[in-house]
Amino acid sequence: MRIAVLTGPERFEIAQVPPPEIAPDQVLVRVRACGVCTSELPAWRGDPAGDYPRHLGHEVSGTITLVGAEAGSFTAGDPVGVWVTSHGFAEYVAVKAAHCRPAGDVPLDEALAEPLACAVNAVEETDVRLGDDVVLIGAGFMGNLVQKLVRLRGVRHLVVADTRPDALERARDLGTTRVVDVRVESLPDVVGELTGGRGADVTFECTGGQAALDVAGDVTRMSGKIVLVGFHQGGPRSVNLAYWNWMAFDIVNAHYRDIDTIMRGMTVGMRLLASGVLSLDTLVTHRFPLEEIDAAFRAVQDKPTGFVKATVTLD
Repeated sequence: MRIAVLTGPERFEIAQVPPPEIAPDQVLVRVRACGVCTSELPAWRGDPAGDYPRHLGHEVSGTITLVGAEAGSFTAGDPVGVWVTSHGFAEYVAVKAAHCRPAGDVPLDEALAEPLACAVNAVEETDVRLGDDVVLIGAGFMGNLVQKLVRLRGVRHLVVADTRPDALERARDLGTTRVVDVRVESLPDVVGELTGGRGADVTFECTGGQAALDVAGDVTRMSGKIVLVGFHQGGPRSVNLAYWNWMAFDIVNAHYRDIDTIMRGMTVGMRLLASGVLSLDTLVTHRFPLEEIDAAFRAVQDKPTGFVKATVTLD
């Protein structure tokens, strides 16, 4: 089978290797698509240097082709979204049956169960409530997923902030009370006006950058929740901890490592997707064949106009 192997900074090579063998509790999945996650960019760029070869890819969907003797109720031909931690940019992956969720009739290049689980868990664990006022900072792929899910909760105001005009236009199309271009408007002023000076009940930080942390505390009410959805890599981040202490913020770290929590998020997310309550059809915007995987990563890095999500697809 073909598999993309990262052999150096910004350099994948396509290798030919035998398909993986499966354990009794595993299934063999023919990969249809694997999303490129922003968290993988540092590895692609070569951080840390010299740690090669690497096998990236963890946002996998595909079709089961072989079922282990203890793999439960799945059968060959079942379309699934799966959770793996690596080796996803390949024609086949071996995965525990317990880490697969049915995809139904959803197009498989949109059945990205792993990032969907992350967004579901961020909203569920935060316990967004009916009538809440919500601010969402960052209108990329994860921000869009969180926005879609928050709207299902029946909030009062949903304010989305970003710096990119195309991202703000997309957020507006997905349904908001207000979009804010933070290059030209004050997000705290807009939130204060909408909430009568009270501030947001919940603020989702979906950028992974310092600038969003700088403003998150200024738009959240006393004893409100600040949710860290963005993946903060690289150097240390800072917050005005004295102010955050005084405001008694509830900080939710929406990065879960407990497998049961991840699987619950996948179950909920794939149910919503398979039932048509939720759709990713406008969010998967860039598709690349395996041989062009470096171009897929470059698109994630450069974010051309209209970009939301890149996947590597295999026919």
